[in-house]
Amino acid sequence: MTVADRISRWLAELRASGQASLLARTVIAVAGAIALLVPAIQPWDELDLVPVLGIPLLVACVVLPDSAAALAFLVVVAGGWVIRAPADIGVGVVVTAIALVAVHLASAFAGQIPSFGRVGRGALRRWLLPASIAIGLAPVVGIGAALVRGADVPGSLLVTVAALAAATVAIWFAAGQTLSGRD
Repeated sequence: MTVADRISRWLAELRASGQASLLARTVIAVAGAIALLVPAIQPWDELDLVPVLGIPLLVACVVLPDSAAALAFLVVVAGGWVIRAPADIGVGVVVTAIALVAVHLASAFAGQIPSFGRVGRGALRRWLLPASIAIGLAPVVGIGAALVRGADVPGSLLVTVAALAAATVAIWFAAGQTLSGRD
């Protein structure tokens, strides 16, 4: 297959893209841009490697959401924050965390369907509920972790892990999952 044939095929698939696929890819692009921009405008010095690696990875996430590009993007942005950011939890960290959660969830959804696939509204709604809960719980867990950390409570790591586990259970059941594995 020649390069021209591949481009023609890709353009045909793009024209046939369903609304759900386009929505998921738009969420990936917008949330990924936010995840790159918010740490860049913070007063602490961001690693120069983050935008150099992050921008091509974000483009790959949008074009190929079923690849490992989304995981690499999350690792690059989160790694850049862990290496250079201050230890305090601020608004920038929470916004970046929410954006990374949105990239993760939208990539997982978009990776399940081909770009030219049609998805019904029911499947989209089934994805939006747990995604909304996850995005809503991210700042709650972050604020809770900041409060526990600032209070010097013994066992604060256990409290944070318990909050994350409770958030995971809430998202699991919101997604319609059961403990028995049967529908």
